[in-house]
Amino acid sequence: MSFSLKRSVSPVDQVGVEERAAKFTSRSIKNEAKAVGLKLAVSMMDLTTLEGADSKGKVTHLCRKARQPMASRYDCPPCAAICVYPNQVAHAVKELEGSGIPVASVATGFPSGQYPLELRLADVRAAVDSGAAEIDMVISRGTFLEGDLARVSDEIAAVKEACGKAHLKVIFETGELQTYDNVRLVSQLAIEAGADFIKTSTGKVSPAATLPVTLVMVETVRDHFLATGEKIGVKPAGGIRTAKQALQYLVMVKETVGDDWLTPDLFRFGASSLLGDVELQLAKLVDGNYQSADYFSKG
Repeated sequence: MSFSLKRSVSPVDQVGVEERAAKFTSRSIKNEAKAVGLKLAVSMMDLTTLEGADSKGKVTHLCRKARQPMASRYDCPPCAAICVYPNQVAHAVKELEGSGIPVASVATGFPSGQYPLELRLADVRAAVDSGAAEIDMVISRGTFLEGDLARVSDEIAAVKEACGKAHLKVIFETGELQTYDNVRLVSQLAIEAGADFIKTSTGKVSPAATLPVTLVMVETVRDHFLATGEKIGVKPAGGIRTAKQALQYLVMVKETVGDDWLTPDLFRFGASSLLGDVELQLAKLVDGNYQSADYFSKG
């Protein structure tokens, strides 16, 4: 059976996209504007723990960190979400009760996406039944690279249906997709199949998120909005470790799709280590000097 997207996908100018991405690193953001940007970045973070050694104690600590990342005198907002494996969802939901912070869960055979579809769907349903409000699914990169776009699309649509009311983030693992053209193609495919967010990476493969790759995804979202009026979110994840990098991503979003996307509803950071550096920079702006990282609890 032939498969075609509803909207055509134009090729990506590799030199052009890398030049545009490089320009976002040259913007100078200081003082009050920097503080506003860093707090915005915190409000967009999916605070994440996805390790084999994850325990209820670790998830409890992460939830408390998400509720109040810094001492109240720093006026730092809570994080956007907690992201955990499905078996930790119920505990995270309990720990976050009353906070308004949703629990996200990776599913569909994360991080490989190589499980049979019925197991991946069961993974999703189990996470949602436990209280997950967001599902981060991984596509089968092998299926995509084989050119079986219909199967990839059908699987995303099936996962979307299994999500029920939960929002769906579709992870591409862009470090394995080889070209910007593939990133553009899979972005459009995922959007048409029902993704609420498109996400760069699992954080388990290098390279993970990069400015050029994320720019390709943001431009796809922009073009989809201009054609349909529908707003889709973007989530770079993996490899974003410094406050300076986070601000560069926010500049890119503002200058490419505008202020409407500068909200956790439409832009997120997949963060496991980013929060620590943002805390140090915010403390410097408030206190006038850098503090030791030992003064801040680890996420």
